[in-house]
Amino acid sequence: MTRFRSVLKAALGVALICPAASSLAADVDDDGDGDKKPTVPTMYLDLRTYYAQIPAGSLAFGFGHPSFFTAVQTLGGPNGAASSTGLPAAKSLNVDLPFTIDVTDRVSLYAGVSGSSTQFAGSGWSSFDITSWNIGFQADIYQQNGGNFPTVTLQSTITQSIPNGPLTATSFNNILEFDYALDKDETRGILVGIKHTRVDVGNASVRINPNTIGYVGGYYQWPNNWKFTGRVGVQSFEGAQLLNLVPLQSFTQPIVRLDLDRMDDNDNRLFGLTAEIMWLPKPAYQLTLRTPLYAVRN
Repeated sequence: MTRFRSVLKAALGVALICPAASSLAADVDDDGDGDKKPTVPTMYLDLRTYYAQIPAGSLAFGFGHPSFFTAVQTLGGPNGAASSTGLPAAKSLNVDLPFTIDVTDRVSLYAGVSGSSTQFAGSGWSSFDITSWNIGFQADIYQQNGGNFPTVTLQSTITQSIPNGPLTATSFNNILEFDYALDKDETRGILVGIKHTRVDVGNASVRINPNTIGYVGGYYQWPNNWKFTGRVGVQSFEGAQLLNLVPLQSFTQPIVRLDLDRMDDNDNRLFGLTAEIMWLPKPAYQLTLRTPLYAVRN
């Protein structure tokens, strides 16, 4: 709860400071002929649909939707899909529904719920249920704007499983990314970043240790506003113990993420497709379809 309050305070602080800075900059430009700022922020439902295949005995963190909420479902389910030999291989279909507000061109706030349906080895697909809620923010701490120092972006998200109970899992995800644009229009550039995930579970017999990803990458946006982004890195998981199951061993393995996005002239995403491969150490696969539904688009 203390960590939850700290993240919320940080989000509110960034949300208040950055608009103030933007307003000050706007006041300075009042004598010029610059474009007027929109009076209503961009608002949209950032609909994301995930399909994942996870090998037996594994937890998949990766860049996108993590699988430990599926693992918690497995442990707490009435049929007990997990056994003393470990977690079974799984396929999952997940839908994230975070409502997002771009407070300024530097700060976005979001909150929503996620649902999932899973299929474990030798069984059918489960019913589709709401399995977690999330809240978070993304903020450009510094923007390059043609300078020599890259844009620095911080994203923090808190996710908690539903329903609450002895096996309630809460994750804290933090991503720090440096984006160095190679041209004035920022249509191509280099990325360097780190993602850290910590998970707390209400049951003392369940322990999921931190997961860290370090990566490098780059992007290129064509004149027709199609954008390709690639990231390659190393994922280091410190292991886990799930009740009486065989412990999940720690590992350090490669991870790859490829994104293809369709943008508009103002860099709003219209459509996105992501492919991700992570070694756990056996490979796991995840495909993500992003189809934002805009209420207001600037």
